[in-house]
Amino acid sequence: MRFCEKYAPENALRSGLELFSKNKQMKLHAEIITIGDEILIGQTIDSNAAWLGAELTLLGFSVRYRQTVSDEKTDILSALQLAKSRADLVLITGGLGPTKDDITKKTLSDFFQANVVRNVEIEAHLRQFFALRNRPILPVNLAQADMPDKAEVLFNAMGTASGMLFEENKKVFISLPGVPYEMKHIMQTSGFEAIKKRLPLPVLTYKTLSTYGLGESFLAEKIKDFETEIRAEGFSLAYLPSFSVVKLRLGLSGSDAKTNEEKLNQKLDILKTQLKAYIFSETGEDFMPVLAKMLIKNNKTVAIAESCTAGALMSAFTELSGSSAYFKGGVVAYANAIKENQLYVDRDALEAYGAVSQVVVEQMALGVKNNLNADFGIATSGIAGPTGGTAEKPVGTVWIAVATNQDVYAKCFYFGKDRLRNVQYAVQNALGFFWEKTQKL
Repeated sequence: MRFCEKYAPENALRSGLELFSKNKQMKLHAEIITIGDEILIGQTIDSNAAWLGAELTLLGFSVRYRQTVSDEKTDILSALQLAKSRADLVLITGGLGPTKDDITKKTLSDFFQANVVRNVEIEAHLRQFFALRNRPILPVNLAQADMPDKAEVLFNAMGTASGMLFEENKKVFISLPGVPYEMKHIMQTSGFEAIKKRLPLPVLTYKTLSTYGLGESFLAEKIKDFETEIRAEGFSLAYLPSFSVVKLRLGLSGSDAKTNEEKLNQKLDILKTQLKAYIFSETGEDFMPVLAKMLIKNNKTVAIAESCTAGALMSAFTELSGSSAYFKGGVVAYANAIKENQLYVDRDALEAYGAVSQVVVEQMALGVKNNLNADFGIATSGIAGPTGGTAEKPVGTVWIAVATNQDVYAKCFYFGKDRLRNVQYAVQNALGFFWEKTQKL
């Protein structure tokens, strides 16, 4: 029996917002202000700032600061004044609702010395919005149609709080609702275009490789000479880790996209040569789009048997439209009796080695493959935790197996103590292990 290989995710959960090191050509500074007591006290996670930071960086901004402030006028005014002193673009989220603690609009009106007036188009939208939902509209709801006369309205078709754009001394301020899908909708439909019209952004071009099998620090060590060389030439390189995958985003800022593209492709060829064994996508894709295309192209199917991941791996395989072309089905087999009766796992193996073992996970993969008449079988069995571990098999021990028509392969990982993370790591590494064993189709 093989022992588990120690798996060190090393910063795999670190935010993907560390996109680029400072680039001398990136001169426009952006700042994000998030308003809300619920964020300060930890009741709500600030996903808005993370998304905005990533998008602004892709546009060519240097995101230098993020502020989170309470629903207090003095705090909001202080944050605005500070941002005004150091940023070309300021994005504000939160505090645009109908309740008394939503004071962002009034505070911005005071900050820009604007008068609040009724916007008839927004009022019509509000009345229709409530009518379609068969709900009465209250005066506080109608008040959301009152907008500062110095602001350009960024219409919100997904909700009741519209965005606002202010421009002063060549600086742009955009206020957005705090509801993430509403905020994203406004920025994607009008916000980003409004920014591009007002601020002189560089032409940025990016190329992204997706890698599996090397942790971030090992990857950096492997390409350290390449990284030193390209940074000296004005290129940027970002490491974007998430669980078992590290994406490398190569970027260049220049005068035109065509020249950028040519220069990036030259560097990308070098990088692909150095990392050939670890690259699963040359266009920055995640595992499932790559695996789906591979399976469909070769007319192959998959069946899955899961214990510790409890259906999460099947969910990953079916997240894309058209997954029925390659996914046959699966079995969630927590109980040993299910492993025996549905997956044909040998009872003696279960008793001798336990459910979390190489022998059992291999039999699970073969059993589900044969039972569902698939080309491949994948199986997971482990101890997600936080209880159930032993000295021999501590919490975080996970066996993964892949069965093909030629052979069955198994690998053991040790992830850690957190149950949710263990499941997420197991799913991503199952995808990666499957890619390793099938990429030569």
